[in-house]
Amino acid sequence: MSRNQAVLQKLSATRQWQEDFYRDLHAHPELSGQEARTAANVAERLVETGYAVQRLGGGVVGVLANGEGPVVLARADMDALPVTELTELAYASGETSTDETGAVVGISHACGHDVHVTCLLGAAELLARGASEWRGTFVALFQPAEETASGAQAMLDAGLVDAIPRPEVAFGQHVLGLEAGTVGTQAGPVLSAGDSVRITLYGKGSHGSMPHLSVDPVVLAASVVLRLQTIVSREVKPGEFAVVTVGSSVAGTKSNVIADRAVLLVNVRTYDDAVRSHVLAAIERIVRAECDAAGSPQPPTFDYYDQYPLTDNDAEVAEAVTQAFRGHFGDERVVALGRVTASEDFSRVPDAFGIPYCYWGVGGFAAGTEAPPNHSPFFAPLIQPTLDTGTSALVVAALSRLGDRADGGGAQARSDAPSGQPV
Repeated sequence: MSRNQAVLQKLSATRQWQEDFYRDLHAHPELSGQEARTAANVAERLVETGYAVQRLGGGVVGVLANGEGPVVLARADMDALPVTELTELAYASGETSTDETGAVVGISHACGHDVHVTCLLGAAELLARGASEWRGTFVALFQPAEETASGAQAMLDAGLVDAIPRPEVAFGQHVLGLEAGTVGTQAGPVLSAGDSVRITLYGKGSHGSMPHLSVDPVVLAASVVLRLQTIVSREVKPGEFAVVTVGSSVAGTKSNVIADRAVLLVNVRTYDDAVRSHVLAAIERIVRAECDAAGSPQPPTFDYYDQYPLTDNDAEVAEAVTQAFRGHFGDERVVALGRVTASEDFSRVPDAFGIPYCYWGVGGFAAGTEAPPNHSPFFAPLIQPTLDTGTSALVVAALSRLGDRADGGGAQARSDAPSGQPV
């Protein structure tokens, strides 16, 4: 029996609580930065499993030391979205909360972070139960606020690097619209860098019947929106990737009033740092030029937020993980993920440690069906085989790097509490 089989033979026992935990988490989502209930439940289960647990920057990290050997980190994100769920699941979310603007919004796990949390908790338990099969240290990190690109940095700012043993590799995964039971891997860039920009254009207000006395920000905004479309089509080299989306354009409150400003919300996705820099510079250049052409009374302002780093899988680690997956799942269940245009802040953690990482996809939907995209109010992965697959993938990836007991060394598994904030 292989190490993978030996550790995963207890999956049926883990499955019994995982499915209930998942339904409860799905029914009780929490917005970014508000994950108190989720974090408490995660910490409680990690402690029960034998992990040394700390609460850092709104997140939870559990450490299981199992003798001398490699240190492996796996991460899951915990936050939900301000999206009202429209599924008909018995455990559908009916939760609401107040967002950063003070508005009451519906909340749901429309991006599958409930799957991520449940799978990592299951993997953590299986590795603890199967500690006789491996040596080293396993770190389970549960991160807040991925959807606002702030959670990973919050944990780092709270002292994560000094609070846990330094990993030699980091792993992460995301449930996607792939066929349930499959995993998808990709070497090199896998998730795009993301930047959001709030652009304020300044005009001169006037009566709607007296446009000659105004600098109309609606017309200015229209010109900017149209001209921004030329960045990808005329400034980015064919074959390179970039997306520039104007997701919101707001100006004025009444038909016969010319407003004094307009606000654009722009989103950018790229896979290359040079392309990213060029696109952002081009946005500012075009906006400033259009404002000058319109006679704006003051320069535009640019507020950058929700900025995500590029997720760039280490080629050697990605190949090793792919081979480990093929050895466990079989070739037919391991697919080429390709590049995904969504973004993540996961890589900030391994980058802070200066270590390689691999991030992969897990299928969550029935074959032959049109899966709703992440962030859809209808996003609802199948519970099984999704949880089994995601849990197994984390175990298999971790065991591909953790030491083998057959090589000698290693005391009985223990939870050596590192410095930091206890639960």
